[in-house]
Amino acid sequence: MRKNSIKNMRINNEVQRELSSIIRDVKDPRIHPLTSISAVEVATDLKTCKVFISVMGNDDDRKSTAAGLRSAEGFMRRELAHRLNLRNTPELRFIIDTSIEDAIAMIKKIDEVTSHNED
Repeated sequence: MRKNSIKNMRINNEVQRELSSIIRDVKDPRIHPLTSISAVEVATDLKTCKVFISVMGNDDDRKSTAAGLRSAEGFMRRELAHRLNLRNTPELRFIIDTSIEDAIAMIKKIDEVTSHNED
């Protein structure tokens, strides 16, 4: 199975959808309520999975959310195994994704420049 094959993309989408649902079931207070999964990359051998998470908050919120998700990894992997019928349940690796915050900052800068040009 190639990395960008239809089957791999379908598995990525399924894993992302299920993990988004599972995160809501995790009762760890360190996990920020505005945490979302922006992307998932499951390896072609189904052994590992990179989970890109976005946290709307400050750096402390991101760090505590990452720590909470790492400690809940076993629970989340077990739940994923119950919900999906995969040959292997991948090992989860959580990666903080700041692309949404970066995009918001860029939009603000563009708005500042355009408002100065209109004056």
